[in-house]
Amino acid sequence: MSRLISIPSLLGALWVAIGVAFAPYAAAQNPASPATQAAQQNALSQLDYTNREDFELATRGLIAREEPLKIFGAQGQPIWDSTQFDFLSGERPDTVHPSLWRQAQLNAIHGLFKLQDRIYQIRGYDLSSMTIIEGDTGWIIVDPLTGIEAAKAAMALVTKTLGEKPIRAVLYTHSHGDHFGGVRALINEDDVAQGKVQIIAPNGFLEEAVSENIIAGNAMLRRVGPMFGMLLPKSATGHVDSGLGKGLAPGQMSLLPPTDVIKQTGEVREIDGVTFEFQLTPNAEAPAEFIFYLPQFRALCVSEEVNGVMHNLYTLRGAKTRDALIWVRHLNDTLSLFGDRTDLVFGSHHWPRWGADGLEYIAKQRDMYRYLHDQTVRLMNKGYTPLEIANMITLPNSLGQEFYNRDYYGTVSHNVRAVYNFYLGYFDGVPANLNPLPPTQAGARYVDLAGGADALMAKAQVAYDAGEYRWAAELLNHLVFADANHQAARELLAQCYEQMGYQSESGPWRDVYLTGALELRSSEPVNINRGLNSDMIPAIPTGLFFDFMGVRFDPTDAEDLEAEINFTFTDTEETFALSVRNSVLNNVPNRLFDDPDVSLVLTRDLFNQIIMKKTSFPKEIITGNVSFSGNPLKLYAVFSRLEEFTPNFNIALP
Repeated sequence: MSRLISIPSLLGALWVAIGVAFAPYAAAQNPASPATQAAQQNALSQLDYTNREDFELATRGLIAREEPLKIFGAQGQPIWDSTQFDFLSGERPDTVHPSLWRQAQLNAIHGLFKLQDRIYQIRGYDLSSMTIIEGDTGWIIVDPLTGIEAAKAAMALVTKTLGEKPIRAVLYTHSHGDHFGGVRALINEDDVAQGKVQIIAPNGFLEEAVSENIIAGNAMLRRVGPMFGMLLPKSATGHVDSGLGKGLAPGQMSLLPPTDVIKQTGEVREIDGVTFEFQLTPNAEAPAEFIFYLPQFRALCVSEEVNGVMHNLYTLRGAKTRDALIWVRHLNDTLSLFGDRTDLVFGSHHWPRWGADGLEYIAKQRDMYRYLHDQTVRLMNKGYTPLEIANMITLPNSLGQEFYNRDYYGTVSHNVRAVYNFYLGYFDGVPANLNPLPPTQAGARYVDLAGGADALMAKAQVAYDAGEYRWAAELLNHLVFADANHQAARELLAQCYEQMGYQSESGPWRDVYLTGALELRSSEPVNINRGLNSDMIPAIPTGLFFDFMGVRFDPTDAEDLEAEINFTFTDTEETFALSVRNSVLNNVPNRLFDDPDVSLVLTRDLFNQIIMKKTSFPKEIITGNVSFSGNPLKLYAVFSRLEEFTPNFNIALP
């Protein structure tokens, strides 16, 4: 029986970005080329860099800071170190776009800020911000950052500056990990069970908080590193900023389930003497999200629906495309519900805005998303393809000259393509693009067409020398995918990516390009270590576990395999019928086969322990904690086919 399930864990590739260790590359970087220097000079003429309003807003109300800010984990490992960005205090080098340099300086401002009486905010400890609202008897915490270590350090500054008070409530504004992961630094299950603290979240929060990162989680994890520059050194030739914040603070992620769920707009809660009015804003920036208004303070929390950047309609790490029109409608509702009674607008990222500026901020972000949506659809309906549209649309000056609408995080280019994809999908209608050759085959043919590798290299070098980096990169990518061992092609392609990164106004675009350059120059594959998160696993719906098993099922030589397996979970009173036929692993909830090949009866809690590899099926079967009957070879035939995903595959190379 010990051989029965000596197989990969059921979950395998569940990952949480905060629990991932990225091993940075070490590689030489080139200086900015003459073409890049000229591009940066041109960028300086596009915006009013004498406008210092954002610097005034970003420092307004600063009452305390740790200098330097250094956060360490339980084993002494570095989590966050503000001194890594000291280079931002110097003159801007030509290796950084001037607009991104400005945003990077703003995001480097950290500390505890007083927004107005009884409303405070911690910024610069993580990608996100944590808001602290003073109730009648204690603190109300909004969005406790991504990890325990950062949240603990943030709360220590609050206590040191404002005094120690009990935490009465925690609000998760939405279902992305940088807005709930640090919760265990502040409260625990006993606090919740004893009614000392309540946790409030939007409808659908718990399922959405875990589901986005499971089915495609392994691929997303691989792409998180490039998007946030987690494989790059922090320097003027490496990672400088993520646009939405300095970057993700690695550490230990946690999750406690909500005790109260907001199910519809207009719901009101009285929390420790403070009135909260809620607006649900699902399926825009996040699948589950709310905005809230504090009438006593005439203050509006816009969560992550409004930010000091253009946000993503499509995120480069990979996720479902967001609906720009729903986003617009939510912000219309926000202005209608709260606009005439708001003096302070603050959110989950960046700095607040006061007075009429706050309402204009919301309105211009709304109009920016509307413009991208409407103009993409207009051109789409005239027959233009997504790449054509992405090179045709620019924001009007009334929107595009606002620094908070710049391409620091999302970009006009990839957001336009997201709108197209939302309506028409990936196919642009061009027959040649319906069934193109895969990259390695196409690459070999392009090399042949160019007259061989040397001829293609020569043409690419001419393009590079002329500053035509996009074209040079396209040529060289064909050669690299045709022959990954062509070191000269890899190096020249890396140089193209480097210059493209230097010229990028978007933090994620810069990081993707520069990470690609490092991968091309490295002789070792990318090294990403992932870990299971014990707080996330119990929250995952059982059906989603089994769906993920289906994704991991390797159909090789399985055409003749047929099996029926029953799972019964006694504590949750769930049943699932798993079947293998036609090389497909299906699961049906609330059903059991009459005459299965295998039956397993256990608790979901024990199932979680097995998934976390704290125990095993063979051990629990032998001890009697899992009731097993049927043919063990059938079970092995199914479970041994579950692939163990690793996020160490190539991106810049075939």
